[in-house]
Amino acid sequence: MDLRLVTELHNSIKDCADRGLVVAAKWSSELYLSIPQHKRDALCEHPNTFSTSTPARSRSPQPSLSFVVDSLAVSTGLSIPLEARHYAPLPTSERSACRSQETDPDQVDEAAFLAAQAFYTSKEYSRVVHVLQGCRSPKAQFLSLYCQFLISERSTERNWYKNYSDRDQPAIPFNRRVLGHLELVKNTDDPWLLFLKGLFLSRLNRREEAVESIIISLGAYPWNWSAWTLLGQCVGDAQELASLLPLLPFSASHPLMQMFQVKSMNELNSPTENELALCDHLLGDEYFRGSVWVMSLRACVLYHLHDFGQAEKQFENILSLDPYRVDDIDIYSNILYVTENRLKLTWIAHEFLERDKDRPEVCCLVGNHYSLRGEHEKAVKYFRRATELDRTYLSAWTLMGHEYIEMKNSHAAIEAYRRAVDISRKDYRAWYGLGQAYELLSMHQYALHYYQRATALRPYDVRLWQAQATCYEEIGRTRDAVECLKRALLSAGSQEIALSLKLAKLFEELEEPIEAAAYHKRVVDISRAEGRPIQDYAKSSIYVARHQMVIPGGDLELAKEYLERIAHSNVEEVTQATDWLKKLKSVMLSKPSTSHGS
Repeated sequence: MDLRLVTELHNSIKDCADRGLVVAAKWSSELYLSIPQHKRDALCEHPNTFSTSTPARSRSPQPSLSFVVDSLAVSTGLSIPLEARHYAPLPTSERSACRSQETDPDQVDEAAFLAAQAFYTSKEYSRVVHVLQGCRSPKAQFLSLYCQFLISERSTERNWYKNYSDRDQPAIPFNRRVLGHLELVKNTDDPWLLFLKGLFLSRLNRREEAVESIIISLGAYPWNWSAWTLLGQCVGDAQELASLLPLLPFSASHPLMQMFQVKSMNELNSPTENELALCDHLLGDEYFRGSVWVMSLRACVLYHLHDFGQAEKQFENILSLDPYRVDDIDIYSNILYVTENRLKLTWIAHEFLERDKDRPEVCCLVGNHYSLRGEHEKAVKYFRRATELDRTYLSAWTLMGHEYIEMKNSHAAIEAYRRAVDISRKDYRAWYGLGQAYELLSMHQYALHYYQRATALRPYDVRLWQAQATCYEEIGRTRDAVECLKRALLSAGSQEIALSLKLAKLFEELEEPIEAAAYHKRVVDISRAEGRPIQDYAKSSIYVARHQMVIPGGDLELAKEYLERIAHSNVEEVTQATDWLKKLKSVMLSKPSTSHGS
């Protein structure tokens, strides 16, 4: 973080706060707090000594936006309007000049804008719109339009909940006034109003136009985290993200690019070791060493990588630095739930329930607490409370569905999972949950469809391939079940033995003994390499030995080795192994030439 980036980050705190973007302002504040003191001191001592003549991305030459939008259209299938092709992001000097003009609004607007900010803080959005009528400063126009949008959103949600049980009710509220809001910014070139334009377009499901507007907004003003968040919501999957990243008007080493990549991959539930390395880089001395936000980002990466031990340690470190931080506390509770750490989960639940019982993350935390105790009705109550506080809170809908599955209430589970899918179609957990719910109803074709949707989003998840295999078995498509299990073996890890046994069983049913014996032998080899007890691979040893005895030119020495190991043990299969060993010896005496290597 050089002085220029520190300055831009510092300025973004006030820029975002002035416009009512409290989440973005909080994000900037957290990051700025983590910047080393000597760099903050340098900014205070020499506020105007750094160069502003170089674009933020100049360290690495970037393609023009005309190339960006053309490439984006090809790589993601998005149709980018023609006017975007003639846009070039503003240099830092011009961005700074624009910001300076906005931070000194006309005296005519200043009093009205200060009053509007006070009204906004108290959530009196209609008063904000009223007091800003006739104001011409860019900040006033932004805040007025943003409040108009919030008023229409509130009204839409109120009417939607009023008709919640109506069969003709749309799955999610649709704000019809957004078209009118969009009309007010359709020709804007202000980066903040372009952000609003992208927001309105995304609400109308005009994804390609939203992406275009957000890219232009970020090119002119990079440090608006709300714009980055909105861009992430427009990304459908990891492949699309990979196509988008090189086309953004910033170098790959820019901290904003790295934070966006990690955050987006977390939202897609598919971060890799690469994202973990990016977090470690961002937590280095040159960037945000003490940032609890980046630490939380790293903890979420570890959680999705199923490294629950390290993720738990990371969250413990976060709470030691900031014990009142609620953000991502629900993820921490998921980790404690999976590791069955009842004592710590109970303590955390009670602590945060006393501090802020009306945060959806806290309700989710308490729901996990009750779920781990087996009190599923109470868990549902808190998960539902979380959705009432935030209708778009995806995890609460999904976890509520899980609770209904535990209660064997498939229909209620399906309803909860459908709500989650309506909010975001890129969360594999909701699709997987729908598959489980339909499987409970013995509707295996439906279950298979939803498992396939989940697998498309998370192709390396062994559970999803196993779930598909189970459904294929139930509907009599054994060959397809075999293919699913083979795919699962590619990333099986500790489940390799179980999957190999299952494959061996299916090949036996298909009457393909050669393939069955190959997987049984795989079980024996892995078990012996891991030093497992003989009982874990006794049946597989006997099957391989029998197969070698009956096929022409079989490896009788191998069969003898396998059978003797079982016969000299104390497992249940001793008698069976002894009988087969006697038969083998008679075969070897009568046909000595058939032994291996003779």
